[in-house]
Amino acid sequence: MNGQTLSLRRRVYNRGMRALVWLCAGLTCALLVFLIGYIFCRGIPGLTWELLSGQTSYIKNTIGILPNILNTLYIILAAMVIVLPLGVGAAIYLTEYAENRRLVSLIEFAAETLTGIPSIIFGLVGMLFFVQKMNLQAGVLAGGLTLVVMILPTILRTTQESLKTVPQSYREGALGLGAGKWRMVRTVVLSNAIDGIVTGCILAVGRIVGESAALLYTAGFGLVLNDFFTALHSSSATLTVALYVYANERGETAVAFSIATILMLLTLLINLSAVFLGRKLKKN
Repeated sequence: MNGQTLSLRRRVYNRGMRALVWLCAGLTCALLVFLIGYIFCRGIPGLTWELLSGQTSYIKNTIGILPNILNTLYIILAAMVIVLPLGVGAAIYLTEYAENRRLVSLIEFAAETLTGIPSIIFGLVGMLFFVQKMNLQAGVLAGGLTLVVMILPTILRTTQESLKTVPQSYREGALGLGAGKWRMVRTVVLSNAIDGIVTGCILAVGRIVGESAALLYTAGFGLVLNDFFTALHSSSATLTVALYVYANERGETAVAFSIATILMLLTLLINLSAVFLGRKLKKN
């Protein structure tokens, strides 16, 4: 009887915990579907060609987000051009060349600590250093450099983990065949870790697209259409900053929801691209 009672209690406990897990998963999915559906229902009706292809004019009383879309692309380009060589190069050195393991552990700990710092702090530091100390104008360059500092730990750690997944026998085989250290890293290690590196880079792009707090102090609030070189040193609002401006400063809630819809679609596209490229490169 005692054994049967204990078995019954275990079955009841397991079923109860399974039901609790399914309930939590269902509530999470329902909340996500509600959030996405609410944003789409409020934002899709406001997506017009005039909004996507025009620019805001206080004289003509028109609203367009084309400058903000271009500024988002500009800041992605400026940040990734700088952070990719730094992050991937630092990861290769720490994984393949560094001999002082205590220093490597210290750098890894510092990178993980920087990953958890709120983005608003990066914005304040970027404003104090890049804008005030280096006398850079608020724009794509100052915002891009701030984002480089913010996403560099992410690129560094994801690249390191990808390099560590390459079996040591691959390295030993390449060296045994007479390849030099750099040739081994370039042709064997990087080629086998490229899928994880690309996935980490795409996820970093997703963080850039969704960032607003760090750019409020460094990229500015400008809604004017500029070319890339002019935007480097001119106030240039990205999509997220424009969402803040239209929602809080101008009270244009409909435009804010339309921008939120575009950001949701961009985030979905970036995540799907990361999954697709990761699987394709891993298969190759």
